[in-house]
Amino acid sequence: MSDADTMQVFDRQLVRRHRDRAAATIADHDFLLREVGSRLAERLELIRRSFPRVLDLGCHGGEMAGLLQGLSGIQTIFQADLSPRMAGVAGAANGTAVLAADEELLPFAPGSFDMVVSNLSLHWVNDLPGSLIQARQALRPDGLFLAAMFGGDTLFELRRALMEAESEVLGGVSPRISPMAGLRDAAGLLQRAGFALPVADMDTLTVSYANPFRLLSDLRGMGETNAGLARLRRPMPSALLARAMERYVELFAEEDGSVPATFQVIFLAGWAPDASVQQQPAKRGSASHRLAEVLSEIGQGQPPAKPH
Repeated sequence: MSDADTMQVFDRQLVRRHRDRAAATIADHDFLLREVGSRLAERLELIRRSFPRVLDLGCHGGEMAGLLQGLSGIQTIFQADLSPRMAGVAGAANGTAVLAADEELLPFAPGSFDMVVSNLSLHWVNDLPGSLIQARQALRPDGLFLAAMFGGDTLFELRRALMEAESEVLGGVSPRISPMAGLRDAAGLLQRAGFALPVADMDTLTVSYANPFRLLSDLRGMGETNAGLARLRRPMPSALLARAMERYVELFAEEDGSVPATFQVIFLAGWAPDASVQQQPAKRGSASHRLAEVLSEIGQGQPPAKPH
């Protein structure tokens, strides 16, 4: 294992505290979770297979489980979240089994599930290769892994505004927003984790806000505020925050005065190996098809089209 594999980037205890704090009011800030979850569900609908036992990994307030019920022969959904409070909210919302579980140390026996789905949670994992391996091991042969996570260009507007304001006010810059993976990195990790037929895709969602403070409120309400280990431990000076919000408007305001916030979402899919039913994967780096196209072909019982 390389140094990059064991690098600690995030304060996982702080991630949990952020989610614990957000749990009580997550329903007021879950529109992104529901939108991305619906896109995951659409991809699942392309697959004509049944997945009786499902793990919703990083379940937040239960948004994904609610979208999955009644799809693809799903009979039982287990919801798990790093935050015990968030797991409790999810259980109350859907009446399904819940537990507090760390994505970096899954407590499930091999072959426990027909599908593992994860909606906007894995971008907070330090050992993503290890988590993906554990997810694969928790799947039965030919089980499906389907996930969405924020990508590296997420919130580039906020990053720029904070960086320019901090340079202006304090004479230097510090990591104010946690780092996120790129599409190529995430796709390669699926293959390294041993998934068959790994596929990656990406969507960009742009959300309009009346002002940047509304964006900050939503991020806090989702439990998505900075948890990087390299973050400054003292509160942001009020003058810096005010200037950053001013700079956000100066740089990105629309004609109607609203401001955009960009969320890059990486979608991942892979199958637990089963030599009896799966074709061998193509050469690494040769894929040229979108995730939805490949899932549709597999779901119809056809091998995916050869890359060209």
